[in-house]
Amino acid sequence: MPARIYQRPKNAMQSGKALLDQWILDFAPAEARKPDPLMGWSGSGDTQTQVQLKFATMAEAQAYAAKHGIAATVHATPPRRLKLQSYADNFR
Repeated sequence: MPARIYQRPKNAMQSGKALLDQWILDFAPAEARKPDPLMGWSGSGDTQTQVQLKFATMAEAQAYAAKHGIAATVHATPPRRLKLQSYADNFR
């Protein structure tokens, strides 16, 4: 079962940086989602997509995946770039 390891992204709607240091291991869906004929909600019988494991470091997540035989790919977090400008720059 393939999985991906990534670092939690910052929420664009909030300025807080809590939980950004966590690394997440998510499993890829094993089957496609299909709509329920009665209600129209989408769902599947795959329960692994509901599992989200959290780790303190990327090395811990990779060690867990290696120990349990999970083929995991690491998605590195791009560096954050700050655009520093003053309020007066809005009127130039």
